[in-house]
Amino acid sequence: MLRLEHVSRRWSEFSVEDACLDCSRGEYFVVMGPTGAGKTLLLQLIAGIYYPESGKIFINGRDVTFHPPEKRNVGYVPQNYALFPHLNVHDNIAYGLKFKGYSKPEIEKTVREIAEHLEIGSLLQRNVETLSGGEQQRVALARALAVNPLILLLDEPLSALDSKTRENLRGYLRRINRVFRVTVVHVTHDLVEAVSLADRMAVMSRGRILQVDRPEQILTRPSSPFIAEFTGSINVFRGYATPRENMTEIRVSSLSLWAAGSRRGEVTAVVRPESILLAKQHPQTSARNVFRGTVVGVEPRGAVYAVTIATNSGLTFTSYITRSALLELELRRGDQVYLFFKASEVHML
Repeated sequence: MLRLEHVSRRWSEFSVEDACLDCSRGEYFVVMGPTGAGKTLLLQLIAGIYYPESGKIFINGRDVTFHPPEKRNVGYVPQNYALFPHLNVHDNIAYGLKFKGYSKPEIEKTVREIAEHLEIGSLLQRNVETLSGGEQQRVALARALAVNPLILLLDEPLSALDSKTRENLRGYLRRINRVFRVTVVHVTHDLVEAVSLADRMAVMSRGRILQVDRPEQILTRPSSPFIAEFTGSINVFRGYATPRENMTEIRVSSLSLWAAGSRRGEVTAVVRPESILLAKQHPQTSARNVFRGTVVGVEPRGAVYAVTIATNSGLTFTSYITRSALLELELRRGDQVYLFFKASEVHML
């Protein structure tokens, strides 16, 4: 449905560098990266707001590299929704249909159907400036979907909303993808948003697409230390790897980490914080990595707590545990604990 071949463009301080990308029909594809990564510029190149300096863009097998936005059959929802303040909800949704020359009966039928699908039928005569953030987002989506686009482009669609509304609308966006069978390209800097929505996702930094894969693969098998850290792998260590006993021993300072597989030479070892388990007594476990240390920090992180442990070797690990596990272990700063994780949970770069 969408293919980018070596697309590059600079605009102001932002850039897209040699971007290659494929999205399948009906896929929910998320582009994630920090502020300034070039995510919005990438979306605007797909939309036709800007043209690339090099490379090609194909939509549904057609070269649209230098086609204007109205010739690409895409729906674009910018970060601020860009609703027309002088038009009511009905006329905002109808705008693209009028531009495309639909008859008045066709416009009325389409607006009514799309409004009912998106549960905003009761808002059609409202002024858009009287709507809540969530309602404005639904109107912007309705306007984009009314023209039956091949691809729906969403630029940080949830960033301006409160956490409860954001949570509700994540499921809503996924439902739109399924009900309307539209290919979605969604830009965000939020990891939870990306992982909960994406069939596949890309990670961008400084204009470059660094990795494209399923969310679970990017989380557990990042292709670079930057991706590991950006996606929440706090435990990232440089060391030297030596194959031993069908495994790999990674020397980090005076501590040995054990990893599945066979590597030799300098590596970066990555351990997800949710993969690290804690115990007050030496655990009865088959896990190859077992270390003793001191709790130096306990911080709430949404639904989990981040427990930071300094080992006797000087290495510091962070584990994510639930509130019930925290209470059961009665963990406080200064407590001595054991942390343990399997060799298969250590990813080597």
